[in-house]
Amino acid sequence: MKKQEEKRYSIYLKATRQWVEVPEEFYRDHTRYYDAFRKRQQYHGWCVCPKDKFWLCDGDCCVCEFRRAGDTLSLDRATMADNGFVYTPPDALEDPAPSIESIICDKVALEKLLARLEELMPEAIKIGQLRQAGLSDAAIAKAIGIKRTTFLSRLKKARKQLAAEFPDIFTY
Repeated sequence: MKKQEEKRYSIYLKATRQWVEVPEEFYRDHTRYYDAFRKRQQYHGWCVCPKDKFWLCDGDCCVCEFRRAGDTLSLDRATMADNGFVYTPPDALEDPAPSIESIICDKVALEKLLARLEELMPEAIKIGQLRQAGLSDAAIAKAIGIKRTTFLSRLKKARKQLAAEFPDIFTY
């Protein structure tokens, strides 16, 4: 029987235009990584490397001869609109944060609502603090010195009045 020769593994380095022998494990990791990378690029339509040239793939698509010509997607790429305004893709994204105008309007409306609530129920701030502390209706009523049913009827009356005066803010 002939002695089986040990299989040699090598990869091509485009930068130096040389073949380099590597261990089998390194070869498999290298091939697996660049095959997956190339497939991802081909899926997106950016790579048109023919099958017989896969060994040339080094993952540097910007200088690769098989890079697909045409538009490339980049967040830095500027585009000119019809009105002459130059913008990048992030400029076209809507900012989910509320505008300063809406914040100021909400603050003014909240101040008015709280002032009116203070007129209707002078103990409203204390009730709110006790409610945040996790106290029950009975415990809150006892803390402010009235019966629970009186407390609940005052709350209901205040809600109804606020809903009538501030229909856009306060729903009953």
